[in-house]
This record gives sequence, structure tokens and C-alpha cells, in this order.
Amino acid sequence: MSKTIRVIPRLDIKGPNVVKGIHLEGLRVMGKPSEFARHYYNEGADELLFMDVVASLYERNSLHSIISETAKSIFIPITVGGGLRTLDDMSAVLRAGADKVCINTVAIKNPDIIKQASLKFGSSTIVVAIETSREKNGQYLAYTDNGREHTGIDAIKWAIRAAESGAGELIITSVDKEGTGEGYDIELIRQIADIVDIPVVAHGGAGTAFHIVDVIREGHADAVSMASILHYDYIANNEIDAHSHEEGNVEFLKNKRTSKNFDTCNIAAIKKQMAESLIPCRI
Repeated sequence: MSKTIRVIPRLDIKGPNVVKGIHLEGLRVMGKPSEFARHYYNEGADELLFMDVVASLYERNSLHSIISETAKSIFIPITVGGGLRTLDDMSAVLRAGADKVCINTVAIKNPDIIKQASLKFGSSTIVVAIETSREKNGQYLAYTDNGREHTGIDAIKWAIRAAESGAGELIITSVDKEGTGEGYDIELIRQIADIVDIPVVAHGGAGTAFHIVDVIREGHADAVSMASILHYDYIANNEIDAHSHEEGNVEFLKNKRTSKNFDTCNIAAIKKQMAESLIPCRI
């Protein structure tokens, strides 16, 4: 393995807060986006992924101010997604400081926008997110609106089409695994990584550094994205004022809880395990 594998913290944003749930539901307030972003940058993140998780409900992305502020002090690529419906929407978040845009719902509704966006902004700027759940018959079907809306579209075939349409990268989320700490859906990631010729980012399920090694080795992922495993470690080891947050479920923060399903793990520990497993990464 010669390619350098990227480690990409994912920050799901609702209003002014980083939030986290299980299976993309039951969102709890984690803290302020700027604090998490700065912490992960200092720890050695290769990129950051910001997702406005309620944007599709309101058909708008509201992360412009957060991205603008973050981009002033963080010098790694930032990908922004959620509620991007038009080329103008994409242009606006890129002007705010994003390096890439991530689309899901609009791409499924209008696949031509992938080609249009890649021609306008460059394919390396366009990331297509695929949220999928495995059916009883073993088929993976795609979802939209942060895992809320069933499309009936075969996720593997959709990944192929998105790549052929000009996407520069795919982020694959297993809704079944997301937030559980049970490990990535390796079969899902491998099926897609082995059939497309663009980078595949695995997301959903990381509970230990070994899960990350497994999805790279066995799932052939080009990059790994994770949230809970990093957020719980950050909360456990840093002072966060739960009372400073303006909205949302802050009981998790007030009680400084962690989860038995996740190892205490930061980016340095993840990369150390990757290096020991002979997986190339930026230390």
C-alpha cells in the first residue's frame, strides 16, 4: 500500500452546535464547532468534514459563518455539505472558505448536477455522499436527507453512476453502523472501492483504532471519516461548558458521559495504530 490514507473528523452541525446521534438520529449536543475544529486540526487531522444535518429540511445550508471563521485559522482542506441545491449554493460555501462541497439529496434528484458542478468547479471539488442501509436480501439502498428518506435506489449502482458523472470522491455512510461503535460495514466499502476509480471515504461505525485499520486493509478505503470516537475522547478530556449552548439536548454534556461502545481514542492514537499496521499516513 503506497497511497497516504487520510483521517477526516466529521462535524455534524445543527444550529450553533456540533451534534451526534446513532443511526443519524437522536442528536445530542457535543459542543462548539470552532473548538472541535481547532482541536482536531492541532491533533493532526488531514481534512475536516462539516455537515449541516438539518439543512435538507429547510433547503438551505447555514454553515457559511462557521466555515468562514474556521478557515481563518485552520489550514487543511474543509469539505462542507448539507442543503446545497444549486451551483450558486456550492459557490457560496466555497467563497466562505470551503475547499470541497458534498452533495447527496440534490445529486439523487438531479444526477446531471454532478457533471455541471465538476465542470464549473473541478471534479476534485465535488464530493458525493451516499447514505445507505442494507436490506434483508443483502441489497444496499440509498437514503437522502441525513438518512431520513428512502429512495429505493441501489447504492452500489448509484456509486458507479456518481463516479462516472464527474464526482471527485465518494463518502459512504452505513446508516446501520453509524454512531454504534461496532465497526465499519467493510463489505459495503469494499464493494464500492473496488468498482469505482475515484477515492472512497469510509464513514459510520468506528469504535476503535482497529476498526479503522480493518476498513482500510479489508475495505480498501482511501480515507476514513469518524465522529463519535473522537468527540467522546474530546469531551472526556476537556472542559466544555454545557450551559453555554443555546439549544438542543445538553444532558449528555452536563453529565460528561462517554459511551461503553467506544475506546478513548484521539487522532494521534489512530495514526499510531495505522503506522504500526504499516498503513501510510501523515504523522
